[in-house]
Amino acid sequence: MKEQLGDINNIANSDFEAAFQKGFRHSILNWLFNQNNSLMDFDEIRKEIPWQGQFDIGMKEIRMEDIVGSVGRYQDFDRSFLPRRIDSRDRWVNIDKAHIKEINLPPIEVYKVGSVYFVKDGNHRVSVARERGQQYIEANVIEIKTAIPITADTDIDDLIRKREEIEFLEQSRIKKLRPDAQIEFSLPGGYSKLLEHIKAHRWFLGERRNRAISWDEAVTHWYDKVYLPLIIVIRRNNILKEFPHRTEADLYLWISEHLWYLRQKNQQEVSVEEAALHFAENYSQNLGRRLQHFFEKLLRIFKKD
Repeated sequence: MKEQLGDINNIANSDFEAAFQKGFRHSILNWLFNQNNSLMDFDEIRKEIPWQGQFDIGMKEIRMEDIVGSVGRYQDFDRSFLPRRIDSRDRWVNIDKAHIKEINLPPIEVYKVGSVYFVKDGNHRVSVARERGQQYIEANVIEIKTAIPITADTDIDDLIRKREEIEFLEQSRIKKLRPDAQIEFSLPGGYSKLLEHIKAHRWFLGERRNRAISWDEAVTHWYDKVYLPLIIVIRRNNILKEFPHRTEADLYLWISEHLWYLRQKNQQEVSVEEAALHFAENYSQNLGRRLQHFFEKLLRIFKKD
C-alpha cells in the first residue's frame, strides 16, 4: 500500500513538473512573438464594464475552452491554466492525486460573463483537469448580465483604452484644436500620461513666457513643438518597424522617458533623434533583433563561465 501511495505521489509530482515546464515554454514563445497568454482578470472586467445584474443559474457542465479568466488568481496560471508559480505545487499535486485515485471533487464555482467564464473557486481543479485532457467540468454558475458582449477573443485592454481615449479627447480638446491629430495607444494608461505631459508643458511654458498660459495654448504648443517633432523622428527613421503591434504614441512616451534617462545618465544634452535611435537599438521588439540580443547575452554568459 505504501509503495502504491508513493507511486501516486511520484506521478502527481511529475505531472506538475511537466505542466510547469510546458507553461514556462509557452511564456518564452509568447515573449518572443509578443503575444498575450494571460488569463482575464475578473476584477478588471467588473471595474470597466457596467453590470445590469446577476443571478444564480445553478449547476451545469461547461466547456474548458470557455474558461478564460479568474477571480484573484489570474496571475497564477496562463490562458491554458498551466501553473506559473512553483508554490502552486502542493495544491496542484493533491488535486492530481485525487484524479488518479478517481475521487470525485466538488464542482468549481464560476461567473459567466457573456459567453465566457471566470473561476471564482477551483482554479487548481481546472488546471489539473485541463492538463489531463478533460473537455468539460461541472460548475456552479453565477451569470452576470451586461450589454457589452464578452467572448474568448475580447481584449479587456481595448475596452479600457477606448474609455481612456474618450476621456482624453474631452479633456484635451485636441481634435478641435488640431483636427488632423491621430493619437492612439496599444496599451492602457497612455492617455493619462499625455495629460500629465501637457500640464507640465503648460507650467514650463508659463515660466518661460512669464505669463499665464491657457489650456488650449498649452495643448497646441505641446502638440506642435513636442509631440509632433518626435513623431516625425520616429517616421523618418522607420523606428516603428522595430516595435510590432505598437503605435507612434507608445513610442512617443517610451522615447520621451528614455531621453530624460540618457540626459540624466550622461549629464549632457542628448537630441531627440539620438534618444530615439538608441532606444530602438537597445529595446527593439522585432523578433529578429530580440533573438539577436538573446543569443548575444547567452554568448556573454558562456564567455564568463
